[in-house]
Amino acid sequence: MIARRLPTTRATINDVARVAGVSRGTVSRVLNSEAYVSEAAQKAVETAIEQVGYVRNTAARNLVTRQSHAIGLIVHEPHAMFLEDPNIGSILLGTNSVLSDADYQLVSLVIDSDRDSRRVAQYLTGGFVDGVIIVSARAHDPIAKIVSQIGIPAAFVGHPVDIEGIPYVGIDNFSAAKAITTRLMQTGRSTIGMIAAGLDRDSGQDRVAGFAAALGNAYDPSLVVKVPLYAHSSGVEGMRELLERAPQVDGVFAASDAIAAGVLDVLREAGRTVPGDVGVVGFDDSAWAIRSQPPLSTVHQPAGQLGRRAAESVLAQIRGEAVDSAGTFLETHIVWRDSA
Repeated sequence: MIARRLPTTRATINDVARVAGVSRGTVSRVLNSEAYVSEAAQKAVETAIEQVGYVRNTAARNLVTRQSHAIGLIVHEPHAMFLEDPNIGSILLGTNSVLSDADYQLVSLVIDSDRDSRRVAQYLTGGFVDGVIIVSARAHDPIAKIVSQIGIPAAFVGHPVDIEGIPYVGIDNFSAAKAITTRLMQTGRSTIGMIAAGLDRDSGQDRVAGFAAALGNAYDPSLVVKVPLYAHSSGVEGMRELLERAPQVDGVFAASDAIAAGVLDVLREAGRTVPGDVGVVGFDDSAWAIRSQPPLSTVHQPAGQLGRRAAESVLAQIRGEAVDSAGTFLETHIVWRDSA
């Protein structure tokens, strides 16, 4: 029989004051890093804190200040994508670096279903975070609308087309897609297709538009295969369909590096050489691009910097500073490797 563990008594600020031989007010000033505390008193309080095992009651402090010192990172993707997509990881790390420097906690919230949306909506309205950063927001996204309604400090990575007034940080997906498609055309490809994803958000729509603009009169919508996610499996499914539609295809623009990696696998199975028979380009310049064989020609987008700039925007709003709601675009550039 296992004995039930009894809860231990929590040390209080009064215990610290008693052991340190100072007033409760002095302990409070030390805890809040305030001035007018002697070096001797500071050392006595720090020694007493360690001796009695005092842990600050953050929840009680939050009730007084009405701040949680936490920022939510909302990722509107299937759970598997949260782990598979290197961009999400880079955005998360960039966000966390800024929040850590500001002594804020990052809370990751992944939305993969309507149930998740309802749960996260209740969480946000409960005051558990002081602000939010939203990644992969779709058109008609209920979470984005709730954030807009409750007025919590927020920033998007990307820009949902039906939400205005909330700052966002993004890239010019249209120009980047047009530039890399043009570069692919210049290698002499005559039948260029695209595996397009994320068409329920600005990034996917703009990449298709940039692809079409680059091709001009040569654009054939039947050579654009639409897949649901920026995922390797979507690249596999999409490339198989594209080969059925156009066996003569000799160039492919994949809407992400993960999709492009799936494209390369299918072409290899089909006995097509890359870049000999088919030139392939991706988008992101992620880990997928480096470890693919051959390495991918792609668009570099600064995912970590996107996370940092979004976090800086939310913290500025919390401090009451004016933030441009028109949005900020960061620069991209083409990284040309052996796949095209």
